[in-house]
Amino acid sequence: MRLLRSYSLLLLVALASACSRNVPSLVPEPGAPPPPRLEFRPPGGAVLTESMKSSVGRGGAPGLQEAELTTVTRFTPEQGGWLLTQRVTQARYTRDGTPVDTLVDDVLTRFALRVRLSGDGTFVRVVEPEAALAALNAAAPAEQDVSLLEGFFAPEALEARTREEWDVKYGGLYGRAWDTGARSYAVGTQPLGGREVTYLLERTFTGTQLTEYGEAMVFTLRCLAAPGAEAPQAVREALSLAGDPELTPGVQCEGEQLLGRGRFLPVRRGLTLRATWGDETWTWTAKSQLESLQAPEEER
Repeated sequence: MRLLRSYSLLLLVALASACSRNVPSLVPEPGAPPPPRLEFRPPGGAVLTESMKSSVGRGGAPGLQEAELTTVTRFTPEQGGWLLTQRVTQARYTRDGTPVDTLVDDVLTRFALRVRLSGDGTFVRVVEPEAALAALNAAAPAEQDVSLLEGFFAPEALEARTREEWDVKYGGLYGRAWDTGARSYAVGTQPLGGREVTYLLERTFTGTQLTEYGEAMVFTLRCLAAPGAEAPQAVREALSLAGDPELTPGVQCEGEQLLGRGRFLPVRRGLTLRATWGDETWTWTAKSQLESLQAPEEER
């Protein structure tokens, strides 16, 4: 009897000891969630209304120029990709806060910008780029010299400008997963102080943020100086795609961009760029904000 009790006690101790050890569980523990991925899924048929504001000025000097636009954009599935159609519904230009009537504002509201995109959001081409020049000819008074505007709205100029703007805002962002701290690069140009500034933009993924349009991915923006021989491959590729341009020295910029995670939504973007030469510092600021997302039936 005593032997049985001793055996039972040893068994009890053994069981207790076994329970105290780290015995591997048969149920696998959940791993870290995969990094968020951006896929180009525009809200087909819906209407996106955006407000856009930009300003150009020289530090400490009068003559601050500001422009405000309201655009409506629709994406239509087409030929395995997308057709973007965008109209300017309102345009306003001011100098030192005083409204100025310009022919440009009139032209912008007279034509629709139509852009063909691939299924992954890559820019393909502008459809009927001659529409802008036709709108200029229809809006301009017969006696007014519009030769400078003809160059600005020429089909090849419109194509190049639209391609660059799209690539700077969205190029290299879609069709990939984003770990925190991951980066992408793009080359942009901006007329400033009578010169054309060429800059290298770096986008860094910092996390996600809940907005009124759902979860958005957040990217910080900054400009980089001319890279050296040890520049990352992604930087060299971005410069090569842009034709290896010479970057303007003395350029700095900072900003932030929020993009919808589950579908293409340009929730918010802001960029401030400064260029200094001599004793002059010029500043260009551009901001855009998604104001509404309207379903087709709501529009009707």
